[in-house]
Amino acid sequence: MKNSGNTIRIGIAVAVIVGTIGWLAYSGYGANKSYYVTIAELGGMGDKAYQNQLRVEGFVQPGSIEHNGPHVDFVLNEFESHSPKASSGRLLRVTYKGSEPPPDTFKDDAMALAEGSYGRDGVFHATVLQAKCASKYAPAQPGAAPTAPTAAPNSSPRADVATPPVQPAKSTAAN
Repeated sequence: MKNSGNTIRIGIAVAVIVGTIGWLAYSGYGANKSYYVTIAELGGMGDKAYQNQLRVEGFVQPGSIEHNGPHVDFVLNEFESHSPKASSGRLLRVTYKGSEPPPDTFKDDAMALAEGSYGRDGVFHATVLQAKCASKYAPAQPGAAPTAPTAAPNSSPRADVATPPVQPAKSTAAN
């Protein structure tokens, strides 16, 4: 009989531990889940926009970045400012208050991904901010001269043909 009492206690302890781990996994999954939406979709979500963790992507509107220490306020635009569609792009005011300063690539016209929540004040409150490199990959402006990539100097006249290594000359001097 003593053996079955210990078995029941161990079974209850295992059930409590497994139940706790399961509850933590389920609640952690729900807390970290965020929906990816465009700026246009965000406007049409209604009350769901205020209740969910969201990710919104857009281009940083030139001249809209206001730094306040590690916190940043800026405006996201659906389209790049030098795009012909820019005039019809929807805008979203974003305030970032995260634990880290914005990345170095966060500049005007940079593609940015903000993760956080949409407030009833019409401002997106971001806690995570990611940025991709901006205008250096932008298409050339009409009428602008193309820039040639710089290449390392090559001693071979043809880059696809390797030049053989130079062998040192043998000394033929007599002793």
